[in-house]
Amino acid sequence: MTSDKLYHLPVMLQECLDGLNIRPDGVYVDVTFGGGGHSKAILERLGEKGKLYAFDQDPDAKQNSLAFADSRFTFIEANFRNIKKYLRLYGVKKVDGILADFGISSHQIDEPSRGFSTRFEGDLDMRMNQKAEVSAFTIINEYTEAQLHKILGMYGEIKNAKTLANAICTARMNAPIKTTGEFKAILEKYAPKFKEFKYFAQVFQAIRIEVNQELDVIQEFLEQVPDLLKDTESRLAIMTFHSLEDRLVKNYIKAGNFNGELDRDIVFGTITKPLEGITRKPIEASPEELSSNNRSRSAKLRVATLFS
Repeated sequence: MTSDKLYHLPVMLQECLDGLNIRPDGVYVDVTFGGGGHSKAILERLGEKGKLYAFDQDPDAKQNSLAFADSRFTFIEANFRNIKKYLRLYGVKKVDGILADFGISSHQIDEPSRGFSTRFEGDLDMRMNQKAEVSAFTIINEYTEAQLHKILGMYGEIKNAKTLANAICTARMNAPIKTTGEFKAILEKYAPKFKEFKYFAQVFQAIRIEVNQELDVIQEFLEQVPDLLKDTESRLAIMTFHSLEDRLVKNYIKAGNFNGELDRDIVFGTITKPLEGITRKPIEASPEELSSNNRSRSAKLRVATLFS
């Protein structure tokens, strides 16, 4: 079990706050509440008229939100892929800033029963929304070999994805694969020598992305952001933790689509896109933070506003 301190240790906190360009009387949204570290810091910078709405579908996050006894704060137990719909239920059409931290929390990783970590024995779960029907068990035991091949290659960038998919299907013919330990026992036979941990992490990442439809969620969310930002002083701040996420965010900010190709007006040559980046390159954690918070090592923060 992770300590309370680790659960609430937000990555690049100051950089996120700077990126959001917080107005004391503004309306802000933290779409990945988690342990509440970023939300707490945002509230500290808001005045009496400021508002903060926080999204999370994880029961543990909902429990954490109960500590926020603040009339300016509203917790929304929902997936942020439906951000516009849920904000409108609260009468919110425009906001001054949106923060997204796409990493899974240290608590989720370190809780064996959640099945996210390669380090602990636990059930094959990996659901961020524990009410969801599809879990890691479902995918590993019920997906076809072709489906497994596809997600291992696309989401885990596994070089021997086809071979591994076949091995998983063969293994489950004898008995269902129920735990992370049983699954790793299969992976061990196909992991590159001396790179076993990285291989496990890539495979677990692929399964987790499929369980939670993470890349679909990010795309649906990003497409709603331009309609929600109030003006060119409003900010979108997004932290990603692997290249698949970062590529989607980078391309959408750059071009307004997910392949990164700029759409120019045929006659005037002007660029048509909804957002523009505030910084040319992503912001990364400082050496000081890297030494004290291992989770920050792969984080990239991108900040954008409405295209003017």
